[in-house]
Amino acid sequence: MARLSVRELLNTEPASQDVQIEGWVRTFRSNRFIALNDGSTINNIQCVVDFENFDEELIKSITTGSAVRVKGALVESQGRGQRVEIQVKDIFVHGSADPETYPIQPKKHSLEFLREKAHLRVRTNTFSAVMRLRSALSFAIHSYFQQNGFYYMHSPIITGSDAEGAGEMFRVTTLDAKNPPLTEEGNVDYKEDFFGKETNLTVSGQLEAEAYAMGLGKVYTFGPTFRAENSNTSRHLAEFWMIEPEMAFYDLDANMDLAEDFIKWVISYVLENCEDDLKFLEQRLLDEEKSKPQAERSEMALIEKLKFVAENNFKRVSYTEAIDILRNSKPNKKKKFDYIIEEWGADLQSEHERYLVEKHFKCPVILFDYPANIKAFYMRLNEDGKTVRAMDVLFPGIGEIVGGAQREERLDVLKEKMAKLGIEEEELWWYLELRKFGTAIHSGFGLGFERLVLFVTGMGNIRDVIPFPRTPQNAEF
Repeated sequence: MARLSVRELLNTEPASQDVQIEGWVRTFRSNRFIALNDGSTINNIQCVVDFENFDEELIKSITTGSAVRVKGALVESQGRGQRVEIQVKDIFVHGSADPETYPIQPKKHSLEFLREKAHLRVRTNTFSAVMRLRSALSFAIHSYFQQNGFYYMHSPIITGSDAEGAGEMFRVTTLDAKNPPLTEEGNVDYKEDFFGKETNLTVSGQLEAEAYAMGLGKVYTFGPTFRAENSNTSRHLAEFWMIEPEMAFYDLDANMDLAEDFIKWVISYVLENCEDDLKFLEQRLLDEEKSKPQAERSEMALIEKLKFVAENNFKRVSYTEAIDILRNSKPNKKKKFDYIIEEWGADLQSEHERYLVEKHFKCPVILFDYPANIKAFYMRLNEDGKTVRAMDVLFPGIGEIVGGAQREERLDVLKEKMAKLGIEEEELWWYLELRKFGTAIHSGFGLGFERLVLFVTGMGNIRDVIPFPRTPQNAEF
């Protein structure tokens, strides 16, 4: 007999046909009603047991968390809230779960508690919904790029360069930590290391993706990236996933067009294909917000917020215009912002970005043409000599979700910018050669995958949208 999933069975017409299913017991009420879930859907299927037909020891071994195989007849349910149920004819317990020690009981658990049980938390409704949405978003991202002529590129995880110039990188080495080889000056001699130079875990695949875009036309990376930033905020991880498309012959306007179309397509995909999980997470948020003061409650429910992004045109605003709006805003004049905007050149914070999206324009916003001194060296310098062809996509509730730019394709300008920032030409010789051999305008952007999952699921902490979070002082599991 073929094994079916809970999702398949809940969509099957009942005709007293025999079926087989395997999963984990969510609840076992009155030694009669098993709520069984196999991870295929947020919904459980009810399995009705006539315990008089089964051994007493077998019944006792069926506890919350037990893995079981059930065979029986799929019939129309007699209870409310479900269309079908299984009248159990045979049950086999793969593995019981001790009710005294199994931590995922049918009650409300705090997210903090569940982070300590990251190996088991996916068995809860909240985390199974989040992880199914994460999987659907990943599929949608690949689908979008593959359907639009992009080639998937695997950029290196180990690198000798710091693409962002942030300097907060994890070192990769095989040298003896207690007794490393030293140079005559007393510094660690990385020439003796595995790669013959100092290497790190990558913070971005962008630079390598640029190289491949200049041969394949349109490429994208989707892989793990790492930041050794000692930050314990709800928005930071030490290990996370990045999506980074790079396109030859794209200027900034084409880059903004792509970013908007991409985001709308991906969000529309989950709206169409993940309705049950989104409805569950929306209700979870509504229940959570009942305890909050009115002023702290979200103006939009989760699904409404997703439709708000998918169905609205993004407003395009220059950094200079945005600064004028923020400088003259009530929160700024009344000093309600934590970071007061006083002059052009300020680096915008999340509170400023959210004000522009949620209060002023009331739609997603793309800011462009930022001051050169607050953006990365590889962004194309504008003719004014003080701004670069950068762009950030801003969302409600989260602020910046996408950052990108038209890349600097002029060799002389790029060299000059690198010299000002103290970036050695020898370190990026190959990157400079891209500007020597068939240079052309090109653009790209980066999207932190967990930021997107955070937005789509409505979760409040980025540690709850990745299976096993890596944060300062935490590399458990």
